[in-house]
Amino acid sequence: MLPKVIKSETRYVGRAFRVLVDEVELRPGQVVQLDVIEHTGAITLLPIDEANNIWFVRQYRHAARQVLLELPAGTLNPGEPPAVAANRELQEEIGMRAGRLEELASFYLAPGYSSELMHVFLAQELSASALTPDEDEFLTIEKVPAAGVMAFIENGALRDAKSMVALLLAARQGLLKV
Repeated sequence: MLPKVIKSETRYVGRAFRVLVDEVELRPGQVVQLDVIEHTGAITLLPIDEANNIWFVRQYRHAARQVLLELPAGTLNPGEPPAVAANRELQEEIGMRAGRLEELASFYLAPGYSSELMHVFLAQELSASALTPDEDEFLTIEKVPAAGVMAFIENGALRDAKSMVALLLAARQGLLKV
């Protein structure tokens, strides 16, 4: 039997998520308060070009207080299908469109406190097709030969979990020539 939500109070509403404080009965007589970030979901892209380069972005992440190397990614708009968001983000972040887009997996980023479901897409057959970037994003695009990306994980140059998961999934499925 799943725990029962007795009461849910919204404490904050933002563009992509809201913060809730839930009163939850875990089992009869045991009631706790749990903080929850209810998120619209997100996508991560693994763009690989015809020369076997993987396209990354470098951007400042305020919560981490540093510039991180990441695969292109973005938040779903409410009700937006993940594949639609993937095409949009690919155009906004690296100025490309995918001739082939394949969902590899989906997973929760931090299910202890967030409902954010991340969808990972392999993007191939890339062609130029730029959209205006989001006004709050300042990105630097970097192409890296696929043969070198696992070293980024091993030596700590890549510290973004969603990017690591996407690369490890693709490598395990034999989709990367590393």
